[in-house]
Amino acid sequence: MDRVKLNVLGLSYSQSQAGSYALILSNEERNLRLPIIIGGFEAQAIAIEIENLKPPRPLTHDLFFNFASIYNVILKEVEIYKLEEGVFYSVLVFYDGKSIARIDARTSDAVALALRFKANIYTSIDIMNKAGIVMNDEESRSKKKQKITKKSKTFDSKSIGELEEMLAKAIEEENYEKASKIRDELNKRK
Repeated sequence: MDRVKLNVLGLSYSQSQAGSYALILSNEERNLRLPIIIGGFEAQAIAIEIENLKPPRPLTHDLFFNFASIYNVILKEVEIYKLEEGVFYSVLVFYDGKSIARIDARTSDAVALALRFKANIYTSIDIMNKAGIVMNDEESRSKKKQKITKKSKTFDSKSIGELEEMLAKAIEEENYEKASKIRDELNKRK
């Protein structure tokens, strides 16, 4: 299989399916994006790691990472190996120093773990050709600009103290997506 390395570009709210998110993986060499529809909880697990947030209690993916680390098991890579009827299939490739084990996983879980283990994510050229979206740089910049404008309007009237209180409350309520947006606004002001 000819493989393509992917990076996690980000998450966005899915316009096509209510309550869902699009996980956007990218291949910079081919200027392709691979959108994968995932649920809200899965998006939260990925967003926490992307935004480098620390929840008060470990989430399932953090627990799995901690357990594997104690026993010197590393996640070598994630491979998105099949796309069937709109569903992506993935495998986790683990190494314990002696042998390699391949474990089937949902793609959203595989990506959440890959981020925690700092493991590479791969897929086939065939999957990229079937599901990849070409995105030119101008479109990408325009979308980022729209997101930034929308976010700043939400927090414009809030003081730094109010934002810090909102951040603490969002983390306490385990609303990490909101917490990451508030943290970004605080960082922007500092």
